[in-house]
Amino acid sequence: MPSDLSRDKVCVARIGAAHGVRGEVKLWSFTEDPAAVADYGPLETQDGSQRFEIEALRPAKDHFVARIAGIADRDAAEKLRNVDLYIPRERLPEIDEADTFYHADLIGLRAVTQNGDDVGIVSAIHNFGASDVIEIKPPAGESLLMPFTDATVPEIDLDARRIVVVLPTESE
Repeated sequence: MPSDLSRDKVCVARIGAAHGVRGEVKLWSFTEDPAAVADYGPLETQDGSQRFEIEALRPAKDHFVARIAGIADRDAAEKLRNVDLYIPRERLPEIDEADTFYHADLIGLRAVTQNGDDVGIVSAIHNFGASDVIEIKPPAGESLLMPFTDATVPEIDLDARRIVVVLPTESE
């Protein structure tokens, strides 16, 4: 289960490979409006040990190209490859829509069947291009990947810190 520290931060982007020789990097944004990632102020690593300011952001084919303050050459940019960038949860706007959640709010929730049987803990929400996929880590064995739809996840209760899932064998 995530620590209180990790629930207080939300991953909003990931740095990819260096782009060119002047220190720019490829950047994948995880915000609803992808370009808004530059508007949230300083970004940091999950543990807060490094902070980053996006000085410039421009769209590319399936990502952005970003210039980050203090990163002036390709070698420095390469050292940032695969760094996830976070912001404190309080910088995000409140969600007023019912049945709409930040993915970070779901990580660590207990997953149970409609009968209340324990399935595991939500470990991630992925999107491989078609739609969201929920990953549940059971007490033992391989993670379970399921489409994150109303049919497979009919109930989310943030107050109780649990979700109800319909396993494939339950719906057949």
